[in-house]
Amino acid sequence: MAARTRTVKLSDEWRERIRVAGILQRLERAAMGEGDVTPTQLKAAEIVLRKTLPDLARTEVTGADGKEQQMVIRWGTPVG
Repeated sequence: MAARTRTVKLSDEWRERIRVAGILQRLERAAMGEGDVTPTQLKAAEIVLRKTLPDLARTEVTGADGKEQQMVIRWGTPVG
C-alpha cells in the first residue's frame, strides 16, 4: 500500500468535537441501559459538556431591532 502523500492534521476544535461526541455516546448508551456510569463519571461528563456545549435554556433570539423575532411558516406549494 502506498504511503499517504498528505498527512491529516486535526485542529484543536475538531479534537474537542470528537472528545465531546465520545462523552455523549457513552452517556446515551448508559441511558439506554447498555452500560454503567458511576456518579463520578456522570459529574465529570456534566462539567465537560457545560463547558463545550451551549446551554439552550438561556438562548434568546431577537430581531434586528431588538424586538421579538417572527417566523412565518407556509405549507403547500411554494409561491413564486
